[in-house]
Amino acid sequence: MPLQSTSGAASYDGFGGGVPVVPKYIEDYFSTFLYSGNAGTQTVTNGIDLSTKGGMVWIKSRSGAYPHSILDTVRGFNYSGTQTKRLDPSTTDSQADAAGNATQATPLTDGFSVTTSGGGAINFYNASGQTYTSWSWAKAPKFFDVVTYTGNATARTIAHNLGSAPGCIIVKRTDSTGGWYTYHRSTGEGKELLLNSTASAQDDLADWNNTAPTATVFSVGTPAGTNINGATYVAYLFAHNAGGFGLTGTDNVISCGSYTGNGSTTGPVIDLGYEPQWLMIKYASGSGEDWAMFDNMRDMSWNNTALLKANTSGAESTSDRLRLSATGFQIISTTALVNINGGNYIYIAIRRGPMKVPTSGTSVFDVDLAGNASAPTMTSAFPVDLGFIARRSGGDSWYWVDRLRGTPSLSSDTTAAEASFPTLGKFDYMNGYGSSTTLTAYTGWNFRRAPSFFDEVCYTGTGADLQLTHNLNVAPELIIAKSRSTTYDWRVVSNFGSVNYNYGFLNDTQAFGSISYASDVILYAKPDASKVYLGPNAYSNNSGDTYVAYLFATCVGVSKVGSYTGNGSTQTIDCGFTGGARFVMVKATSTTGNWIVADSARGIVAGNDPALYLNSTAAEVTGLDWIDADNSGFVVNETATIAANTNGVSYIFLAIA
Repeated sequence: MPLQSTSGAASYDGFGGGVPVVPKYIEDYFSTFLYSGNAGTQTVTNGIDLSTKGGMVWIKSRSGAYPHSILDTVRGFNYSGTQTKRLDPSTTDSQADAAGNATQATPLTDGFSVTTSGGGAINFYNASGQTYTSWSWAKAPKFFDVVTYTGNATARTIAHNLGSAPGCIIVKRTDSTGGWYTYHRSTGEGKELLLNSTASAQDDLADWNNTAPTATVFSVGTPAGTNINGATYVAYLFAHNAGGFGLTGTDNVISCGSYTGNGSTTGPVIDLGYEPQWLMIKYASGSGEDWAMFDNMRDMSWNNTALLKANTSGAESTSDRLRLSATGFQIISTTALVNINGGNYIYIAIRRGPMKVPTSGTSVFDVDLAGNASAPTMTSAFPVDLGFIARRSGGDSWYWVDRLRGTPSLSSDTTAAEASFPTLGKFDYMNGYGSSTTLTAYTGWNFRRAPSFFDEVCYTGTGADLQLTHNLNVAPELIIAKSRSTTYDWRVVSNFGSVNYNYGFLNDTQAFGSISYASDVILYAKPDASKVYLGPNAYSNNSGDTYVAYLFATCVGVSKVGSYTGNGSTQTIDCGFTGGARFVMVKATSTTGNWIVADSARGIVAGNDPALYLNSTAAEVTGLDWIDADNSGFVVNETATIAANTNGVSYIFLAIA
């Protein structure tokens, strides 16, 4: 699944040598990976080079009340025998498995493996029938570091390689029992928190020697928690808004901040400057609340959040606690866990990936022709962010489900608001989505969010001009929006000129219209690489209504958003591809016409090609040769029934290689 940086000048080092700096991207340094236990060897292939770079792996059973396990390459994953050097943040235990366990772990260049054979510790990592989450951090300047040291009971500094002042430091004694002493920049060097406790931040000038950490060292005093004589310790260091990532080396990927709760369902809005994929939140000014852990692989959608707690061994629970945006998150719960009125909360947030621009269509799009009788219902070679599903024999609506919205579905053939479809809108799998055992006659078209290709934004309308931030990183060329809460048409906008743009509806066959930005109805300005400028229109920006917007763009060699004029015969549509289009969506804009969908899995061939209509529940049309393959893109042939190349008619299309 190759991904690469966007084109442009490379950043350079600061030493006058003109040496290009290789860009770093979060997907190469952090991963949430879900798996099911097999009671044997489990290999997690997540793309994180733990063997070369070093780092940390944190594992927790989601389905069972089993302890956490933290392993790192600095202490070493294993003892000299067969036991792993696991630490559990929900206890004060030293590094050890239960006696008699044969459990080994191995850091790999693309993840890690765990082998278990007997004993209770198998439940920590890999029990048959259990589901697990693993979070992997690779060591990197301005992101994450692991340091070990031996205590001497004398105030001192400990060197690190974070390359920036840590935003959070977690220290654990490893040779004996001891708490998980935590420094956070928002509570300061004069206070301490315990990761294994629900206690509030306590005044303590000794543990951190009342000295703020720097880009090269952190300080410890004389207490046993961080520096008793002869004891061994491990420290995990997390950066804060230090840049260092992205094409120019200026993008932040990790933030250690705080917010004040207001006790309302319209809670605090936290602006990170990016959409997070992982969050840990702690109520710091009062006691009794757990360390809450969220991530977007298990479910961190607008309709639900899956919760694990760092300080307990409890299984995963679910509730509606927060909502993600392109620039951060908002708290929407009144629970004291995340939003007591006047409470001070600290957090660690990690940026969503991928940050790299894709170089292959297979890394961001595929088709599951049949569906499956067991979960996941629709399978894919990558974590799916958007799927739309149809029954090829007709008679049922199209179902649009996506990771950001969660369990509800939308139907592109109706104006209906979203409706709950929990068996299909289940996105907590690495290789697909859906837990239904009945949709085996359906086909799924699967998309992954990636810069320059596809992005999605959920938002609430204001009824006034609204600047909607997105993370496509280029100006969108095709935008599809739908009210989630009301029965409005699906709005489509495209062909963004300097003065005018075109608009239509996904759920019907109407021709497109043209309108100016000056009208301030749908858009009041041309979309750009960071924002869509919405006017006060009921279809996409009515006050208080909730919406979703899907944004597509041309990505060289991967996707093409374009237009053509029919010639009534045959013509080749050059998309700049080298191996042809695997997916084509076409719509007549100057006259009425269906939203026609073709793909190479069902057949884009020299003979007859099946066609489905996104705006209709009809069965697919067969027996007509309306589209052919071409290495540069695709060929359209005029047929009266499908009408994708009628002479003089204007068309828009989305093609994916």
